[in-house]
Amino acid sequence: MGRPEDDEVLAALRAGDERAFVRLVATHQAAFRRLARVWVRDEAAAEDVVQKTWLVVLDGLAGFEGRSALRTWLYGILLNVARSHARAERRNVSMSTLVADETATLEPAVDAARFQGDGDRWAGHWLESPLPFPDPSAELERQELRRLLETAIFELPPAMRQVLVLCDVEGLSGEEARNIAGISATHQRGLLHRARSKLRTLLERHFAEVRRS
Repeated sequence: MGRPEDDEVLAALRAGDERAFVRLVATHQAAFRRLARVWVRDEAAAEDVVQKTWLVVLDGLAGFEGRSALRTWLYGILLNVARSHARAERRNVSMSTLVADETATLEPAVDAARFQGDGDRWAGHWLESPLPFPDPSAELERQELRRLLETAIFELPPAMRQVLVLCDVEGLSGEEARNIAGISATHQRGLLHRARSKLRTLLERHFAEVRRS
């Protein structure tokens, strides 16, 4: 169900309050761009998706019944517009197909060779502890880590990338993420776990190469 604060925003928007719309755009614009980039090829395409999304939002305000949070409704529109844009470029398949492909494999999220074998006293424990990541205390280190994270996120398969961005970048709950993406709780949890594991593996590989160089 909608929230009281959403009702206030909606009332202002439906009354034609331009300042309320400007505040709404300022609140969600950066997140919209990040989510659009899950599906489209570059920043220019993402900006096009975002602009189209706001037009759809304005057209749909009168019909929004508040059955979900306003944020959930907004992000759902954004993802639908982004997928339509990708389909127009013939680079997209349905979300259900992506989810099925990315969750059907029995491959473990972390390589089994990294753990002690069944016959060992410490079976299932790490053979070697995962590499610690650098402490991004300096501005240059923070910028480098941010760049690496962005690159690694875009190497993830699209369904995993979408769920990771919704949950770990935008801070949405699992319930919000699955409502926006239109997937089950089981798939949302599985995709998020795999995405986090793959992301850590990509970063570990990079930092291992840095240490060897």
